[in-house]
Amino acid sequence: MQTSTNERLFNRGKQWLYRGQRPNWIAKMLNRMWANVASKYAMDNGLVALEVIGRKSGQVVSFPLVMVIVDGERYLASMLGESRWVRNVRAVGGKAVLRRGGREDVQLKEISADQRAPILKAYLHAAPGARPHVPVDMNAPLTEFEKIAAEFPVFRVESKPTH
Repeated sequence: MQTSTNERLFNRGKQWLYRGQRPNWIAKMLNRMWANVASKYAMDNGLVALEVIGRKSGQVVSFPLVMVIVDGERYLASMLGESRWVRNVRAVGGKAVLRRGGREDVQLKEISADQRAPILKAYLHAAPGARPHVPVDMNAPLTEFEKIAAEFPVFRVESKPTH
């Protein structure tokens, strides 16, 4: 598959923003901006703000993520693998808040690696910014996604019942 010059430049730029699988200061600033936008407006592109208690700070930390729907279930995937938001979610047992023009208390349940391939494929189709960080083409067969699935955590989003 031939990639355009613009796409290669975009990919290099995204990789530069997240060298070492960590956001640099520019990426952190952009992430804050996008988390703020996602928390205030429901967007058609799946952009959401995930709020979780930081495992070190104890403060609410907000991350902009792309949520995908596969077979009627909602999922969040980590484009950087074992990222900060993933470690924070695990530390609080999956308790989080999704903001997308409103507020929803949710429980995130980590999906086993053997179930991640179709979700990761859908995620790459929905999240162009993640493509430079995942070493599989979005149009590759599921068998290719199965090979890398253990490296990219995926969580099912479950609504918490209101009392």
